[in-house]
Amino acid sequence: MISSATSIAVFVDVQNIYYTVRDTYQRHFNYRAFWNAISQRGHIQHAFAYAIDRGDARQEKFQQILRNIGFEIKLKPYIQRRDGTAKGDWDVGITLDVMEYAPHVNTIVLASGDGDFDLLLQKVTQDYSVTTEVYGVPALTATTLIHAATYFHPIDKKLLL
Repeated sequence: MISSATSIAVFVDVQNIYYTVRDTYQRHFNYRAFWNAISQRGHIQHAFAYAIDRGDARQEKFQQILRNIGFEIKLKPYIQRRDGTAKGDWDVGITLDVMEYAPHVNTIVLASGDGDFDLLLQKVTQDYSVTTEVYGVPALTATTLIHAATYFHPIDKKLLL
């Protein structure tokens, strides 16, 4: 068990969590249960949820729920390309924020299955001696990300709505 003096920064890749949970379980991620699980292990100093802004009412309601839990919401505009594909990923933004906050906390918590973050976790562990934790859907979380984290927490029924 981690001490309550442990300071934690949380980073949630909302799109990744939404789609991996939906595709695997046909349910939604329970952000309150997630928050409660983390807060039992220390003090959440910073918490960010990174999402794409489509400007619809349902999404705005969801974002307000996240704010009420304690997350700061970071939004990027949804970009529809001429060929019909869409763009909207936060990998660089999440990386910059993790690098900014890692020197000031004991633990970095990342909710994502994206293997692009494996090098980031290795870097902050090496440079700042922080504990890194990843929450992800086991079947859809990159093995390299799981191995880069100090702890991997599978998203399962206790973290679903």
